[in-house]
Amino acid sequence: MSLNKKSVDDINVSGKRVLVRCDFNVPLKDGQITDETRIKAALPTIEKLLKDGGKVILCSHLGKVKNGPNEGESLAPVAKRLSEKLGKEVNFVADDNVTGEAATAAVAAMKEGDVVLLQNTRFRGAEETKNGEAFSKELADLCDAYVCDAFGSSHRAHASVAGVTEVVRAKGGECAVGYLMQKEIDFLGNAVENPVRPFVAILGGAKVADKLNVINNLLEKCDTLIIGGGMAFTFLKAKGYEVGNSLVDNEKLDYCKEMMEKAEKLGKKLLLPVDTTIAASFPNPIDANIDVQVVDADKIPADMEGLDIGTKTAELYADAVKSAKTVVWNGPMGVFENPVLAKGTIAVAKALAETDATTIIGGGDSAAAVNQLGFADKMSHISTGGGASLEFLEGKVLPGVAAADDK
Repeated sequence: MSLNKKSVDDINVSGKRVLVRCDFNVPLKDGQITDETRIKAALPTIEKLLKDGGKVILCSHLGKVKNGPNEGESLAPVAKRLSEKLGKEVNFVADDNVTGEAATAAVAAMKEGDVVLLQNTRFRGAEETKNGEAFSKELADLCDAYVCDAFGSSHRAHASVAGVTEVVRAKGGECAVGYLMQKEIDFLGNAVENPVRPFVAILGGAKVADKLNVINNLLEKCDTLIIGGGMAFTFLKAKGYEVGNSLVDNEKLDYCKEMMEKAEKLGKKLLLPVDTTIAASFPNPIDANIDVQVVDADKIPADMEGLDIGTKTAELYADAVKSAKTVVWNGPMGVFENPVLAKGTIAVAKALAETDATTIIGGGDSAAAVNQLGFADKMSHISTGGGASLEFLEGKVLPGVAAADDK
């Protein structure tokens, strides 16, 4: 599946003002960036536009801020780090209105090869509301062309992701995707629509509800679907097993039965845990030392709860990966933040690291797990967007992708 959208290789930006929507939603602690993966991921697109003589205006959101400025979520630390990475000053405009007079003046003073970073787009308020229309126009007024390179936000039809493109296009400007967006769509798109087989999909995480459409869509595309994490217990209960105090979504039991029947009908393998790591209660704090035991999946005592896959399941899942040619993984196998309960997730990560298959990690907690466990450099691709990659795996059209010009 090729992305039939204009990329930064298809547009002429010489002397033009180019607005680039990046994903600089980096973790901060005491004003310091603790993981700069997303900043590094944005560099190839920024460097390409600078090399081609563009005046590069960057924008992004940061944090969960919804309704106006919040001092702890300014993009100032990002500007500082970006300046170091690019080897040139990034002019940060600390304008809480994002597109106010200070931003307009900074852009007007730009020369070819200059970089301006606007303030956190969410400081402007909720971007998807009526306010978004005015914001879209003001963002478009700052530029001649637009590039979306924020895969992690591409599933949201926000002003800085989709709204701005309509105004840019209306005034004759081009809208393209950056290298990161292109890479994400190529990897995830090929994995789902045109995989080298056998294609194994691994889904974990807490809730079945979060992955309803993903399970349904992937069952039609993959050869083997592996279920782990908290969501596995709803499947096990649907099979009639006693799951004790494990996390269960009772409203989704019929859905799980349907999916098991669908797998059988389509001739697909649907693997569920055969044993599970249990404890008396969820660890508090999450990384606290905890007493655990491993029992068969149908032997969970009524007063215990499952918090990770067991050793036999880890072997079963690792074996399924060995013969695969394409693997997509979204969601950990257990409470991986706890060293005692990370064994299942580590076993799966290790199996992926040792296979020759194309291995794609679908963002969010699975990306965090692979990074924390030291397996990142062994994966073919780690998605920068949790929610976006999930929606993509569901088969949805992402607004940020749809908004770019067709080739």
